[in-house]
Order: sequence, then structure tokens, then C-alpha cells
Amino acid sequence: MKYAFFVSVTWVILTTIGCVASYADRAVGARQAFYDGNVTEARKKLEENLKKGKKKENDLVKLENAMIDLSTGRFREAKQALCEVRDRFDDLEQKSLAENTLSLWTDDTIISYAGEDYEKIMVRVLLAMAELMDGGADAEAFALQIVEKQEQIRLAAGQKKQTDKDGKEIPNPKLAYKQVPLGLYLRGLIREETLVNNDDAVRYYSKVMEWEPQFQQARHDLQRAQSGRHHAEGNGVVYIFTLVGRGPYKERENAEATQFALLIADQIFSATNKYSVPPTFAPVPIPTIRRHHDPVKSVGIYVDGSARASTETITDIGQMAEDQFEAIKDQIIAKAVVRRIVKKGTIYAAKNVADVNPWISLAMDAGGVAWEALETADTRCWGLLPDRIQVARIELPAGEHSLTLQPLSYSGIPVGPRRYTVEVNVKSGYNSYVLANFPTTELAGKVLVR
Repeated sequence: MKYAFFVSVTWVILTTIGCVASYADRAVGARQAFYDGNVTEARKKLEENLKKGKKKENDLVKLENAMIDLSTGRFREAKQALCEVRDRFDDLEQKSLAENTLSLWTDDTIISYAGEDYEKIMVRVLLAMAELMDGGADAEAFALQIVEKQEQIRLAAGQKKQTDKDGKEIPNPKLAYKQVPLGLYLRGLIREETLVNNDDAVRYYSKVMEWEPQFQQARHDLQRAQSGRHHAEGNGVVYIFTLVGRGPYKERENAEATQFALLIADQIFSATNKYSVPPTFAPVPIPTIRRHHDPVKSVGIYVDGSARASTETITDIGQMAEDQFEAIKDQIIAKAVVRRIVKKGTIYAAKNVADVNPWISLAMDAGGVAWEALETADTRCWGLLPDRIQVARIELPAGEHSLTLQPLSYSGIPVGPRRYTVEVNVKSGYNSYVLANFPTTELAGKVLVR
């Protein structure tokens, strides 16, 4: 059966040449409807995508739906979806050997999507916020998971040793990830409200300042916690959380193989055979992180008709995604390089095994070129994430208050078609919470109050 290998290779080539729309292409309609404030249409288009899309994309569809649920007050539904995907991503960290082997013959879209590191963290961030808005019984436990997941990523990175060409160990770039302080901030405001756990609140706020020194609110929080004064007598506190801007997305980039990427590729390739990676290589397709440029910097807050504050960024998701991508870019390029070598080697081996004539050899070369040309970068991502999470804290006298939100430009000027007003019942000695999502100047969903 000298043609058996040739037939199997041909089958792989043919099954990967079918040109299909990417997840990003099929999700664009739902995302645009969401950005326009039409959450009903966004959900409808996502359901259509769920039916027509690949099973390996179901977790992403759940995440997109969870953002719609979170923005419309369906907190229990959002929590259920986020918990399911959180657990699924954890399971997928134990990567399937069969899927990863097949991806070397096709591309990474064949692999079940396991989430980027920033997405794994954000699942837990939004889960904690959904729980806080839904009553808060387990909000602190979910907030702790944000901290624990970041530490888990760092510990796993520390166990994966990398070496240079001389065998000298190189620190894993994931060890340099910036830490997200929102989990600690949520734990701090929950503990501070109890009036008996100020030491914990002081510790958490101190860490928030260390991890996010540009977040000015933390300085006031720390001073207040150190003084033991959560509120003045007869007052309560309102925390306004806003999700601002359109989140990071992926698109294809043709990347040159850097020296370090070739070194990593050589280590991957030589681990399974006796050969080395060639010293130079043509550009390979990889997914790269991009950010939108939105006009909204923050959200202005008016209480009973008077301007009181504006929200401040505590978590810059877009920057986190970019930084994490840059940290692992060489590893992404390295895998793409190995994939290209495997494909070239497969065609070469097939021709040798089958002992084909020149015409068939030419046809196989042409098929190999098409095989490589139709390889696509894996641009799957959680598209409905915000660009930034912001917060403002306002202390108010107990009672009913009219709270109005309006997006502000980078020069502090109100932007957008209108203001959004809700009634908040402030309770003496307690926290109240407001959540609003402004992916653009339009509100997505509703202004939510608890």
C-alpha cells in the first residue's frame, strides 16, 4: 500500500481547504447590535450563531450571552454561564494531545478554545460582579478566585522552564504579567462595610495601590479604612461600576520569526525528532490583539441633578490583553513555525513514500502551497468584553436619590445622545451598588441597582 500515506495526507489537505467564515466574522452582527444598544437583536444573532457555528465555539457564545445577561439584570443566568465556562476552561488547560497534534496539520481553530489568560481572569471578575449585584452572599468568595487564578497562572509559568541557545534558563514571560486588583478591591469594600474587619480592608486596599498605583480612589479608601470610618452618621455609600468601551479583539497578522521564536520552535520540534528548525523562515499567520479607539473616557455621575463624580479605571482589560499577548508572542510564532515545517515535511515524506511521478509530485507541491496558504490565525475571542472597568464611590444621606450617568470624553465633555437616570435607595451604614455598560456612547442594556 505505497499510496496509503499519500491518500491520508491528501485527505488532510482537502479537509482543511474548505474556506469557512471565522468566528469573528459570524459574531460581528451580534457585536455591532450590542454596541448600538440593541441587546435583543444581539441575543438573537448570537442564538443564530450558536446553531450554525462549531461546537468548539459554544463556550464563546456563552460568554457573549453572559455579557448581555449581565447588562440587562439577568444575573443568575450570567453567573450560570460564567461558572460553566470557568470550569470548562480549567478542564481544557489539560490540553488534548490528539487535538494539538492535529492542529500541526491544520491550524489552532481545530482546538477547543481554552481562553486567553486575560479571559480566564475576566470570567472570574464578571462572576464576582454579577454575584455582588445579585445579593452578594458569595461575592467575596468569587473575588478571591480572581486573585487565586492569577497566582495559579504565575505558578504554572514558573514550572515551565525555557533556555537560550547556550542552555541558560530564561524567565517565563508570564511571570511579568501585571496583576489585576479588582478582586482585592471588592473584598476590601465588602469587609469595610462590616465595620469589624478594617484590618483586612486596609491590607486589601494597600495591595490595590501596589498593583494599580494610578488608581487614585484607592488612596482615599486606604485612609478611610485606616481611620475606621466607613460613613458619617446617617449616611450610606453608593459604588457605581461602569463597563466602558469596546473590548480587545483579535485579527490576523503575518509575523516574522524572531530569533527567540525560532529557538522555542527548535526546542518544540527537536523534542519529537532528531531534526532542527531552519535558521530562517517566511512570515507565518498568527492572531494579534487589537483595541478600539472609543470616544468615552469615563462616566460622569450626577446626584439629584448636581455633578458629583466621574468613574475611574481600576482594570484596563485592553491593556492587559495587549501586554499578555506581547509576553507570549514568541511562543505563538514558534508554534506557527513548527506547523509550517510539519506541513512541508508531510508533503516531502508523502512523495518519497509513494514514489510519485513528476506530474503527481507537481500536483502535491501545488496542494502543499494551498495547504499552507489557507492556514488561518485563530482569532476567536470574547468579543463583548469591555475595554475598561471603572468605579466611583459616593457617600450620601440615607433615603431616595436620583442618580444620573452620562459618558464623558477625554476632555471631560459629555458625549452621547442622552443621560441615563435611576432611583437609588441609600440605606444608612450600608453599601448600594450600581452597574452600567457603555461600550460606546450608548448604554447597552439598563442601569442596574442593588
